[in-house]
This record gives sequence, C-alpha cells and structure tokens, in this order.
Amino acid sequence: MTAIACLAWGSLFWSPRSLPMQSPWHEDGPLIPVEFARKSKRNYISLVIEPAARPVPTLWCFMAVQSMEAACEALGEREGTSDPAHVGRWVAGQEEPDLIAGLAGWADARSLDGVVWTALPPKFDSARTPAADEVLAFLAGLEGAERAFAERYVRRTHPQIRTPYRARIEDALGWHPEDS
Repeated sequence: MTAIACLAWGSLFWSPRSLPMQSPWHEDGPLIPVEFARKSKRNYISLVIEPAARPVPTLWCFMAVQSMEAACEALGEREGTSDPAHVGRWVAGQEEPDLIAGLAGWADARSLDGVVWTALPPKFDSARTPAADEVLAFLAGLEGAERAFAERYVRRTHPQIRTPYRARIEDALGWHPEDS
C-alpha cells in the first residue's frame, strides 16, 4: 500500500465530498504560502497558494488510494478540474517544490510516499493576485446569497490558517472563524 497524503487549507477541510480519506484531518501539515487570492466561479474569494504570502501551517489527511495517479484524479475531481497543472504532487525521492520548503522532511517524518494538493493559481479579474483592499471591497460589495456564501467560506476556514488578508477581512467585516 502506498501512503499518500492530501494537503488542505480551504474548503477541502470542511467539505471533502468525494475525496477518499483514510484518516481525519491532522493540523500539523507543512508550511505553505496561501492567501485569499482567487475569485471563484461562485463569486467568493478562496484560498490558494500565493508565492508572496507568508507560509502558514496546513492540514493533511491520509488518502485511501493505491497510487499517485488515483490520488491526483480524486483530488482533481473534488476540485472540479481536469487540468493536471491544478493538482500539485510530490513523490518521495523527488526534489521538493520551491513553494513548500521542507516538504520532503515533513513527509519522511510521517512515512509518506507522496503528497498531493490543490494548485489553482491566484485569479482576480484576470490571472493576477489581488491586493487586500481589492478583496475587501469585493467581499463588502456582495449581497444576499453570494455574500452569505463568501462569508461562510471565510468563517469555516480552519482557525490556524492565519493570513494577512484574513485578518483584514475579520477586522473590516467581522467574519471570524466559526466555533468548532
């Protein structure tokens, strides 16, 4: 059996849907630079890897899969993408990705053969990272069901995912983490 982990920092944590999980989420994932920097199709701002962001501790689970291909396919299906570039992967023995420093040592300490993660890029009105003020203005301008959905996304994000944009959102809009 291959030991493969899936990393999470956003909705995958509270809504894994069809993701084949073999364990609950663990809070001692590797440090990854993520930020609220992607306007989604449903008109909310989601967390994505942002190279200029401050790394935060992520979450992870063991996957109930037999191969890296199956892990990538399952995560891509959960994330609604068939683009292999949108599913990050690392296999033991490979050079670790620049954006996840220490991944090899972290994985080795957990006897993992591989790791997968969502690799959707930042996107705001084009393929760019928005400034915090742009994110705040966008979220503040939402109304009705769209605003409720965007608020729920921010509130449900695990409390350990402390980013500068999240702090600004909490201060300006009062969207603090939900009680666990």
